[in-house]
Amino acid sequence: MDYLRGHSIEYDGEKMVYSDTKEMVSGNYPTTCGHCGLAETPEGHDGCLGTLEGIMNACCGHGGKHEGAYIQFWDRTCVRDEDALTIVEILKRNDGIE
Repeated sequence: MDYLRGHSIEYDGEKMVYSDTKEMVSGNYPTTCGHCGLAETPEGHDGCLGTLEGIMNACCGHGGKHEGAYIQFWDRTCVRDEDALTIVEILKRNDGIE
């Protein structure tokens, strides 16, 4: 099984579709996290992450699994999986977001 932002997707023999609605994935990108249900921020960040100071981009992993989570810093270095989620929690704590 594959996932897009925590939403289960599958190949129906012709195209990738969402497993629950069978809607085509292409052109129908979810704006909510399939795990926590939070909508993305106005800036396009994962709702559960918000805006993380000093981070180029990040993903929560969408689904409660550590795999798939990442943080990319402005120097282009990247931290993945559980280590990424640990850094997110530290950054949110330091910014007063919890």
